[in-house]
Amino acid sequence: MHGGALAGWLLMALCAVSGAYCLLRTRTGTPQERSTARGEALMGFGMAAMAVPAAVLTLPEWAWAVYGAVFGAAALRALWSARRGAHHLHHLVGSLAMVYMAVTMAPGAAGAGGHAGHGAAAGGAGGVPLLTGVLLLYYALYVLRSAGHLIPAGTGVASFAGGSAEGVVRSGGSGLRDGGAGGAAGGGTELTMACRLTMGIAMFAMLLTL
Repeated sequence: MHGGALAGWLLMALCAVSGAYCLLRTRTGTPQERSTARGEALMGFGMAAMAVPAAVLTLPEWAWAVYGAVFGAAALRALWSARRGAHHLHHLVGSLAMVYMAVTMAPGAAGAGGHAGHGAAAGGAGGVPLLTGVLLLYYALYVLRSAGHLIPAGTGVASFAGGSAEGVVRSGGSGLRDGGAGGAAGGGTELTMACRLTMGIAMFAMLLTL
């Protein structure tokens, strides 16, 4: 990442803490809430491992195949679960984004950007620019709307994040509107929403390294 090893460690810590909190949430709530928490815990720990600075840990080649298989399976599960609620669409996007980053960062990939914690400077730009741009736009809107839910109502920033951005998201799909920020179906406490916001910011930052 452009910020160097320090930024990689910070991302790793934030994602690991978020994953640990999501893991704690699997012990309480309805079956659907526990299932959502398990998926988010997997995402948090997966992102934490991907963000470890390459100077400290260089993942073996087979690890990227494992990433692709695990999050590919998670994407299929989220697609199947989307029949019961649109909030699963966000998990689908997140899982597919992890597969995309794993394929892009894998050794031997054309223009591979390298380990997320290592930095784009080490391996140059990678991935498909259009697809990367679409994912960056999605997570930018996701972060904006999630932040709007955490800001007290009545402030100008909250009105913008909850209104204008939501209008943009409506035209692009219901994943953000109905569950991307973590509605009641996923256990929408403020701490849970803050955890999802943190992972959204981390995903945006990691996509920037491609």
